[in-house]
Amino acid sequence: MMRKPVLLLVIAFFLAGCAIGPDYKRPVIDVPQAYRYGDGEGKPEAADSEWWKQFNDPVFDQLIAEALANNKNVKIAAANVERAAGALMTTRSALFPQITYNGSAQRTQVSKNALTVPTQNPYNNYQALGAVSWEIDLWGRLRRLTESARASLYATMEARRGIVLSLTAEVASSYIQLRALDEQLVIARDTLKTYQESVRIFELQNKYGQVSGMTVEQARSQYETAASQIPQIEVQIAQTENALCILLGRNPGPILRGLKLSELTLPPVPAGLPSELLERRPDIIQAEQDLIAANAQIGAAKAQFFPRISLTGNAGWTSEDLSNLFIGPSAAWNYAGTVTGPIFTGGGILGQFRQAEAQQKAALYSYQQAIQNAFADTENALISRRKLQEQLAADRKKVVAYKEYARLAGLQYNGGYTPYLTVLNAQQQLFPAELSVVQTNASAFISIVNLYKAMGGGWVAKAEELTKGPGVPEGK
Repeated sequence: MMRKPVLLLVIAFFLAGCAIGPDYKRPVIDVPQAYRYGDGEGKPEAADSEWWKQFNDPVFDQLIAEALANNKNVKIAAANVERAAGALMTTRSALFPQITYNGSAQRTQVSKNALTVPTQNPYNNYQALGAVSWEIDLWGRLRRLTESARASLYATMEARRGIVLSLTAEVASSYIQLRALDEQLVIARDTLKTYQESVRIFELQNKYGQVSGMTVEQARSQYETAASQIPQIEVQIAQTENALCILLGRNPGPILRGLKLSELTLPPVPAGLPSELLERRPDIIQAEQDLIAANAQIGAAKAQFFPRISLTGNAGWTSEDLSNLFIGPSAAWNYAGTVTGPIFTGGGILGQFRQAEAQQKAALYSYQQAIQNAFADTENALISRRKLQEQLAADRKKVVAYKEYARLAGLQYNGGYTPYLTVLNAQQQLFPAELSVVQTNASAFISIVNLYKAMGGGWVAKAEELTKGPGVPEGK
């Protein structure tokens, strides 16, 4: 008599090999053959290296390590991965038989006025039972849910890698900008000292009637213009330090400095084909895993239209006498199979199925958009790198020209051939030009950082290894 249920169980097990719903296939993507602004000078191996070490600044390497080890967003992302892993474990557990147990001890007295009064009243009832329940995944509902949960876990892992990618780039960009502000502050203070000396000289000359009061005031206005720049730069330095501290996972405060901006080494340009972004960018991989998860949800929703088959069983002992609980006559067992299915749900299941299909469409469009954004990010970084180098060369030549202009204007003024207004005009153009060349140089460095961020690559995995490293003490 027991062979038939066992046979049915085996048949159901083998039938469970087929899961309804669409199997995932990667969508066909229109991928360009080459980058529009790529010039073929990049190094493919650079995308797999710890590029931040190419700056040759140990302090900068230390800041990167500290950020990856202590940044709160990285820790939140790691916790989200653990949560997704737990969700997968919970979902996958439904594929296996669920075994439980229960024990009870009960003493009951039945009313003597009841229709049936037991011989022994009150009486005891002791039970020790084990139970097994198993939903046969005949249509693949549980397997599709597990597939979706697994893809969600992978998506969460890629989201963590995406945070690591962005964090490394943000720390690098912030540090470069901080060193640029430091250099601009030095220029502003040196310029202010020069202007202050000019005011002092003109005040003496005016005292002895050699220059007019208008010349003194022109020099003083120039001095105050330069002086007003210093507090602005100092505010930007403090704000950049505070923002960098948050990235490092510490309270706002000072940041240790390393090499000057002009002493940093420009990392090599990474190279690769547009098609490689599909495997190198965490956000693209995350979007694809979200698509896989949504695709599996269609099968899980579709399976609800079909009946569910479950097997249950109980076995154990029950007795009125505790001393006789575990002897043969006290044994008790039962097993059963159930089939449940929908007949009328008022569109409830159909609504869930349509939601799953719509979610899959949205995930598909998000995946396509992530790819297009990745192409745009890379192209923007490539053109920025090229044009900023051209701009930097022009800005440096402009500073040289303004310095010569200011020198010649000063000579002509001292010789009495030109008014001081000409000197003032030359110096007023030189000061912002010197500030501008520093910012352009910083932007050129940041464009390389953005290029590494846009292309992704094996360096993300190497940076991810540092997220488990020890924190670095603060320093100044």
